Amino acid sequence: MKKTAPHKLSVVFCWHMHQPFYRDAESGSYALPWVYLHAMKDYTDMAAILEQVPGARAVVNFVPSLTAQIDDYAERIRVWLDHGGELPDPLLAALAHTDGCFSNDTRHWLLETCFRLNHARNLHRYPAYSRLWNLAEQCRHHDGLDYLGDNYFTDLVTWYHLAWLGETVRNTHFIARRLIEKARNFTSQDRRDLITLIASLMADIPPRYRKLADMGKIEVSTTPYAHPIIPLQLDFKAALETVPDAMLPSTPYPGGKERAQEHIDLAKRAHAISFGHPARGCWPAEGAVSQATVDMLGQSGFDWCATGEGVLHHSLGYNVREHQGGSGLYHPWRTGKDGKIACFFRDDRLSDHIGFEYQSWDTKDAVANFIHELSGIHKRTLAEKAPVVSIIMDGENAWEHFHENGLPFLTSLYQAISEHNEFDLTTFSEYLSQHPEQPRLKRMSAGSWVYGNLSTWIGDAAKTRGWELLIAAKLAYDKVKEDGQLSDEKLAAATEQLRICEGSDWCWWFGDYNPGPAVRDFDRLYRTHLRKLYQLIGATAPTALDAPISEGGGGAEGGGTMRRGN
Repeated sequence: MKKTAPHKLSVVFCWHMHQPFYRDAESGSYALPWVYLHAMKDYTDMAAILEQVPGARAVVNFVPSLTAQIDDYAERIRVWLDHGGELPDPLLAALAHTDGCFSNDTRHWLLETCFRLNHARNLHRYPAYSRLWNLAEQCRHHDGLDYLGDNYFTDLVTWYHLAWLGETVRNTHFIARRLIEKARNFTSQDRRDLITLIASLMADIPPRYRKLADMGKIEVSTTPYAHPIIPLQLDFKAALETVPDAMLPSTPYPGGKERAQEHIDLAKRAHAISFGHPARGCWPAEGAVSQATVDMLGQSGFDWCATGEGVLHHSLGYNVREHQGGSGLYHPWRTGKDGKIACFFRDDRLSDHIGFEYQSWDTKDAVANFIHELSGIHKRTLAEKAPVVSIIMDGENAWEHFHENGLPFLTSLYQAISEHNEFDLTTFSEYLSQHPEQPRLKRMSAGSWVYGNLSTWIGDAAKTRGWELLIAAKLAYDKVKEDGQLSDEKLAAATEQLRICEGSDWCWWFGDYNPGPAVRDFDRLYRTHLRKLYQLIGATAPTALDAPISEGGGGAEGGGTMRRGN
């Protein structure tokens, strides 16, 4: 039986769920499948774990640009199931293909696409899927890809989707279990059944998290609408606070404050529609903050925000871990105009342990180590009135590297913390309701959860070039808007397209340290989005958009989808 301790350490997990706008601006089809693949695996599993573990509590942050795409997928797949027509994603269309008689280009694309997952964890665990990989490798090495028949490709695309299903779905859902047991020679009806399952998982995500919030199991927070880096929208020079020699565009982002406020306001409205209640907290995109940013968030009515540990180091002017046992990291700080908003700071060590280290550990050892780390924090903060540790991380990209998609780890971790007499699983808003008085931070340094600075999105030639192309497009948009050349409908479409172009993900990927294929995907999609903006405002796109911004070629940890805090 859990005993009551005189002093508890509050523990908050904040899982950030985000994908940029992948829908191709020209065709309306999704250029990359990551929204629906993560939805049927990571968003589904996270909800199931929170439902199944009695003491589990968490903050789950959904970016409105993600929920909009989840809703779009769910509706368009439902329409296809009911009435036919076209599916919204070429990978789903390949799954639905009646006979698997694909063109040579499509076959090569499927061979490139349908092995893009963790091989050790989610491919070779299934003998039939592993066999498909071995066949492809043999054919590649002996110039024999033409010998792979139609059944090979229908089985391949089916197995790719089965491997991307959530662990909780594969364990419990009849369709998933039946197809995994069947293993090969999947029929058109088998694949349609799988698409039906995918559609139901997609449609259930917002309502499922809404129900968890209504039960008090989670707090759902938000991010400005299309995930923009607000400190840079407000002032590129914010980057110089921590990287004095950062390369910056020669002109500011035009109308940046108005653009940032629009993303904030839209997020608040979209969140209330999706989850049935206003968001009390905001994870600014990439935890990117500055004094001007937290002022805006506080004045916009948010009770709390959060960012990285490195930002606190820079804001205080010293490494907080080296002072008073690091206690300054383990409480929120009042910030913003008149201290209206509280800011929580990510424990980089614990968060990065989950994101990068524990995937290779035995589950019991990983959980025991995490509990040991929490106990150390508890002992070091005994003199504090209400210490809280914030574990904030990507809620979707880490789990494919864990045994069984992290299901045993997360389940055991929640159970161990919730049953421990020294710890209290809670949410940011619940913590603040009990402990509203917090010390004031004199000034918030500009930075993010990555290294405590903004160098991931600005500062080198490629990233600066990305911003310069956006500035040119924004100036063209402003001119057309000022001249009143567009109808209300066309202006609304152009403004939505501008929001998409302002997202953070494009500059995240620019850089020679990221893998070439991913860089090329996001580079191409960014320039396509910019061209569409010019088209919508009736202007000619500059030829500069024909040239790639960045080539990539590096071997970033985890494929570049996640970064360590320091």
